[in-house]
Amino acid sequence: MDLAMAASLAALALIDSTSFGTLLIPIWLLLAPGRVKAGRMLVYLGTIAVFYFAVGMLIVLGATAFVDDLGALLDTRPAMWAQLAVGVGLVILSFRFDSKKSKEGGGRMGRWRERALGVETAGTTRTRTSALPLVGLALGAATLEVATMLPYLAAIGIVTASGIGPAATTATMAGYCLVMVLPALALLTARLVARNAVEPLLVRINDWMTRNAASTTGWIVGIVGFLVARDAAWRLGLLEQLLNR
Repeated sequence: MDLAMAASLAALALIDSTSFGTLLIPIWLLLAPGRVKAGRMLVYLGTIAVFYFAVGMLIVLGATAFVDDLGALLDTRPAMWAQLAVGVGLVILSFRFDSKKSKEGGGRMGRWRERALGVETAGTTRTRTSALPLVGLALGAATLEVATMLPYLAAIGIVTASGIGPAATTATMAGYCLVMVLPALALLTARLVARNAVEPLLVRINDWMTRNAASTTGWIVGIVGFLVARDAAWRLGLLEQLLNR
């Protein structure tokens, strides 16, 4: 692998590092009050990296046949109607996120975050809580991003076309996933080393996120539901029939 290829892959990995699952959620987790357990954050970031690596290797090793079969299944009318129902359901669900209850909802999110991370609260260290919620969060975020991992797909194309061999390909894909989580690891290090310096800013950001958690989540769920339903309605020809009336 030459320098130009390595630079291209590193640039793509850094672009991937700014996604929802690789940066925004880690920042939210780091905003938890008290002493953050580094091991919990490493579990989350490790899950993200392993998931991306597994998906990348499946594609590199020729799992495109499965993807084609899945695409053919999703193109059937029953699947389209199911997609439409899911989209409409998400839009309806979005109205349950009441901005007037954001303080209460944000509080629940904050308590869940603290329990998952095992942070100190009122002098009590929660060390026996399971890390499974973090693993589930990481898998959920990574799964939602599969359809939009364009930089990663471009990197896979570069690696596949280079013909560097199975061992080098595996090592390159692993290195890509490591670079992808480096910014979050850097933030984790800063949070651990310079807590007093960064805590005031983190507290202000945390307060804003707490106040707006419910309404923001509602908007996100509603927009995703609308896009999912619109795509299904268009493929079913429902929008065309409506426009022709």
